[in-house]
Amino acid sequence: MTKYSAKRTACAHGHVHDSKIEAARCDTLHTLQQTGNISRLEMQPEFPIVIDGRHICTYRADFAYFSSTCRIVEDVKGVLTPVYRLKKKLVEALHGVVIAEFPPRKRKARKAKKARAAA
Repeated sequence: MTKYSAKRTACAHGHVHDSKIEAARCDTLHTLQQTGNISRLEMQPEFPIVIDGRHICTYRADFAYFSSTCRIVEDVKGVLTPVYRLKKKLVEALHGVVIAEFPPRKRKARKAKKARAAA
């Protein structure tokens, strides 16, 4: 168990994941691949973060796959930590990918209310 109360869980395909949500997402993605909705499912693809020729760190996403011709990189997140947010920005800038978070985040009502008031 981690500091965020996530329990390591095996999915139906035998992979062990860091949380129940991640294991469930793995099962869903395997089903989508079997039905032909996605292809080339990758588990924990790595993205090196190299700046000015210096290796800073490596970001490991949870999943990557192709939907038609578009590559989708996914990370299952319960908590968006400051370190994750920074690594996400670096990977997106350096590798030209967009990292989708699962489950998708909903906009907070306060932000939407402020936007409507400013308009």
